[in-house]
Amino acid sequence: MKYPYMDYSDKIKIQPVFKGLTGDPLVVDMSVGSKVFEQVDILDQQAFQVWLDQTMEGRHTWGLASYLENRQTLLSQYPQMREEQRYFHLGLDIIVGLGTPLHAPLDAVVKESGYEAGDGNYGGNVLLMHQSPYFETFYSIYGHLNKEQLPAPGDRFAAGDVFALIGDFYENGNWFYHTHLQVITQKGYDTGWVSKGYCAAKDLSVMDAICPSPLSLFKI
Repeated sequence: MKYPYMDYSDKIKIQPVFKGLTGDPLVVDMSVGSKVFEQVDILDQQAFQVWLDQTMEGRHTWGLASYLENRQTLLSQYPQMREEQRYFHLGLDIIVGLGTPLHAPLDAVVKESGYEAGDGNYGGNVLLMHQSPYFETFYSIYGHLNKEQLPAPGDRFAAGDVFALIGDFYENGNWFYHTHLQVITQKGYDTGWVSKGYCAAKDLSVMDAICPSPLSLFKI
């Protein structure tokens, strides 16, 4: 069975990446023309974090920013994105507090783990490989993590085990506090999409076979 249809199987139980999320999330729009840009300088990530904290206080304990958003306004400042016009977000940004632990959604082995330096990049990141008799092998990647507490390649985790923590600005690519959760199929892994958290408009038609929506993997 392929991802995401495995979510319908009673033989597979996906665990929450973050434990104890309650209430409705703050859904943050970072697409072109968003009204958020009228309230805060989105290019200043520390100021954006202050805005998030103030907006969420007493109302929300966590937040989300969407898959496939066109983030050209935000990303055009980064040469690595601008060069290839890669502005469409391939992950789900889950907004939680600094140091919040991440849990494996399924049994997993760490395929890759490391640190990608530079503003706008992943910072600390982990790629988990998920294998089972009940579904085709696929991968999930998590970015913007604490770089001092990353698992090693080959480490194994049972569904629900803690494997990493949310990182600070200096180690997470200088982003607001969150993780970028992205699903990558075997085809996506084989064709080099592990290092790409965004795609160009010309790639959108094939993304369902490469980096499908991570919503089915994210439970609360």
